Amino acid sequence: MLLNNALQHSHELMARALKPGDRALDATAGNGKDTLHLARLIGSTGEVVAVDIQKQALDNTQNLLKKENLINQVQLIEGNHAQIDKLTSGSFQVAVFNLGYLPGGDHEIITEPESTLRALKKVMPMIRPGGLITLVAYHGHPGGKNELTALEKFLPSLDQKKVAVLQYSFINQAGDPPVLFALEVLEGADYLDP
Repeated sequence: MLLNNALQHSHELMARALKPGDRALDATAGNGKDTLHLARLIGSTGEVVAVDIQKQALDNTQNLLKKENLINQVQLIEGNHAQIDKLTSGSFQVAVFNLGYLPGGDHEIITEPESTLRALKKVMPMIRPGGLITLVAYHGHPGGKNELTALEKFLPSLDQKKVAVLQYSFINQAGDPPVLFALEVLEGADYLDP
């Protein structure tokens, strides 16, 4: 198939936005697939900060990174992404969110609209001009539609002179295909005021 799904398209955008030596944030580490992708893109001279509220997720991420020999450029932090400003500092070229529950984990532990919006508002000023934020919203579970709706209400309100916002998803697939939101911080935008 020529068209990428939401996750594949987010990875393609990350690859276009990152170069070796850059700094990236995975705000929802999950099982580590995005963290691994980011670590490959930034190479041994860059840094990935990966955050997750669940120890199991960080353990899964650490195991994957060790297996791929990419653990040295990744900092793993246990915590709620809504408190990202207390967990890490500095600027990033790319930030990534995968929203929903931990695949293979407890489906009762999900990302929530309020904490996700709080996290996004805190991450936006950390992104360098020319940088990228991706959010892949998995919404086929209880609570997932509320989070998707919250993003669909908030993101169009962002100043188009500071950030370009893309929404990408299949509209004719069975089930609830994930939705990708990609935010590019525009050159010349010295900060984002969420």
